[in-house]
Amino acid sequence: MIGQRLKLLREEKGLKQLDMAEMLGVSRTTYTQYETGKSEPDLATVTKLADYFEVSTDFLLGKTNIRTPIETIAAHHDGEEWTEEELQEIERFKEFVRMKRQQKEKKE
Repeated sequence: MIGQRLKLLREEKGLKQLDMAEMLGVSRTTYTQYETGKSEPDLATVTKLADYFEVSTDFLLGKTNIRTPIETIAAHHDGEEWTEEELQEIERFKEFVRMKRQQKEKKE
């Protein structure tokens, strides 16, 4: 899944695999293997990629379809201060609502 997400994000920015390899400090072959699924980046590299593309590591890893990191979502809640636990609960609820919507659409 990470390979598909990397390719999608890279293409959205109009970048070449070589551009990404240089940004990460790896060979183009290594980066290409990330996109094709022949190899997976280590945790530090996943974090660097998430920061670069301004998405969550969960999005990169395919655990969610929500691109926005939790910290950014906090800015959209009327200026209230939210704990990390509360932000995670908000994310879980949003995912639940999306699943309900998808189930409803399948029935229609």
